[in-house]
Amino acid sequence: MPVTDAAVKARALYAARRDRAPIPPFTDAEPWLTMADGYAIQRELLAMILADGDAVIGHKVGATSKAMQRLIGLDSPDYGPVLASTVYADGDTVPLGRFIAPKLEAEIVFVLGEGLKGPGVTVEEARRAIAGARAAVEIVDSRIADWRIRLADTVADLASNGAMAASSVTVPVAGFDPRLVGMVLSRNGEVVDTGAGAAALGDPVAVVAWLANVLGADGVALEPGHVIMTGALHAAVPMEPGDVFTAEFDRLGPVTVRAG
Repeated sequence: MPVTDAAVKARALYAARRDRAPIPPFTDAEPWLTMADGYAIQRELLAMILADGDAVIGHKVGATSKAMQRLIGLDSPDYGPVLASTVYADGDTVPLGRFIAPKLEAEIVFVLGEGLKGPGVTVEEARRAIAGARAAVEIVDSRIADWRIRLADTVADLASNGAMAASSVTVPVAGFDPRLVGMVLSRNGEVVDTGAGAAALGDPVAVVAWLANVLGADGVALEPGHVIMTGALHAAVPMEPGDVFTAEFDRLGPVTVRAG
């Protein structure tokens, strides 16, 4: 049963984002909603946001670990846009009042030097298109009450994207294997988790190839200069006012954000 009221659901999510007021999961009333339904809602929501003057500067890929896929009933990743209004710099204070229930994830972000359009993009082609990698954190947020998300809910909600912060240092990927990049995440000086690049679909570069092929099937290309967020390397950590998070990556260096 395809979704017939994508625009109505998108308006509900738009209001939830604007008012910082979560809404019940769509799948509570309509448990049959699919990933395709979620993307139909996402497209409507994105059009509303872009009409307000925002811009897409890349994409995030979520659920790139097997553990997260099992948690929300996926057998593949999902994706959503990265919006210009949600990007912070290393060391910035991120106002938590912008969010409903923010959590932080450390991940590797790639900057594209060349465009990519699937289908048929290989991992090696994706590697050649990448200008470099940056240390980054994503702030995930849910406009769905209490994070009670199922597949269609999170896809509709821009793949639960809230914001991102990345280092200003872009490191060419030719000299290292992103799968082997280790990461240590600290909160207020204490280690809270660790991870490695291979947590993202086995290879963060494979995430870029996957995204190019999925979007390419809809006639959408990845653009030079866009950022690709490749997925969390650990379990998401709730954020509280005053928290200072630092994610330290092999090869890529650190990135820090403060919760305001």
